[in-house]
Amino acid sequence: MSEKFKIGTRAVQGGYSPKSGDPRVASIVQSTSYKYDTFDEVANVAAVSADVTALNKQGGYLYTRVGNPTVTALEKKYVELQGGVEAIATASGQSAVVYSIINIANSGDQIIANSNLYGGTYNLFNTIIPKLGINVSFVDPTASEEEILEAATENTKLIFGETIGNPGLNVLDFDKFSSVAKKLDIPFIVDNTIATPYLINPFEYGANIVVHSTTKYSDGHAVSLGGIIIDGGNFNWANGKFPDYTTPTGPYNVIFVNEFGKRAFSGKLRTNLVEEFGAAPAPFNAFLTNMGLETLHLRMERHSYNALNLAKYLSNHPKIQWVRYPYLEWDPEYERAEKYLNGGASGILTFGVKGGIEAAKTLGENLKLASIVVNLGDVRTYVIHPASTTHLALSEEQQREAGVTPELIRVSVGIEDIEDIIADFQQALDRV
Repeated sequence: MSEKFKIGTRAVQGGYSPKSGDPRVASIVQSTSYKYDTFDEVANVAAVSADVTALNKQGGYLYTRVGNPTVTALEKKYVELQGGVEAIATASGQSAVVYSIINIANSGDQIIANSNLYGGTYNLFNTIIPKLGINVSFVDPTASEEEILEAATENTKLIFGETIGNPGLNVLDFDKFSSVAKKLDIPFIVDNTIATPYLINPFEYGANIVVHSTTKYSDGHAVSLGGIIIDGGNFNWANGKFPDYTTPTGPYNVIFVNEFGKRAFSGKLRTNLVEEFGAAPAPFNAFLTNMGLETLHLRMERHSYNALNLAKYLSNHPKIQWVRYPYLEWDPEYERAEKYLNGGASGILTFGVKGGIEAAKTLGENLKLASIVVNLGDVRTYVIHPASTTHLALSEEQQREAGVTPELIRVSVGIEDIEDIIADFQQALDRV
């Protein structure tokens, strides 16, 4: 689809162009495998090339772990929504993050990451990735450029951050972190889950690779696990720091910068990790996620509107100690939110109740419309206590570095009528 169309149009119609007589909606191809008439046809399909299916020379599919028509439609839509040269869908957001890291860094390498990450990502970087021999240095998102550069070593291979921290709600300083990445000549990876392609395109602000947990706002209905990795095609993998891209490697003994060009990152990822590790999305989940994306632009407007109005209400309530939402004019992140985000700051806000965690429990357990749910980013309103759930494995010091305080309550604001959401919090606060 032409880039002249606005993002709402691309959300509805991108990724799939039916021919005359084809189904109007991309079909669910719920099959693990594909039939061919000759051995030569199968050999051609299995040959490495830079096609979107990556193990596809003549057009076609070999095995759904590597490629599937329904999944391809989702991947193509994400390229149209987020930009870049290729997208690769995965079974979950966590697998997307893992793939993006180990497709670049090897044992003995180092990566730099913001300290205020989602709890699952922090745990991954703090406990699992080091077991692969990859050292992780966490930096405060407010650290100066010089301080971040000091954290780097000669083996630093990437820098990682979240557009909007979960649940710290800091807005990533793209100018600073992209500048550091350029000075170190390493890729800049951004998790854009909370902001979504509707609120920002990280590639416009220096990102080289973008990941999402599509389980959240992309799906939008809490029915499909999934992840996506988008290759910006804007990093020089032949700069001498990444020999896996410039010397024959992998099961096919491929020089990826030669074989795939701008798609070197995604080509290496699909032919090595996707094929060999196998964290592929189910076609039905890809279908549901693709359907969810059709209303992304509508939902993100409503999520952002509702979250801002609930944040304003809570800010004026005598039983609330503090409220964080990046689009509140007095929020410390407001200036960056205005600079980078497209008219909204998504649907997540946090607050503290006077009286601490016990008062917060009373509030949460008396909500009737909002539910206590760990997930975020779907059409319903949820609350959760991160310190005892999503960030439970972190020490108190690590929790505070991630923006999690003992009394903090995270709200994933849905798209219900805002008057009903506010009334629900009002009646629950009356019981505190």
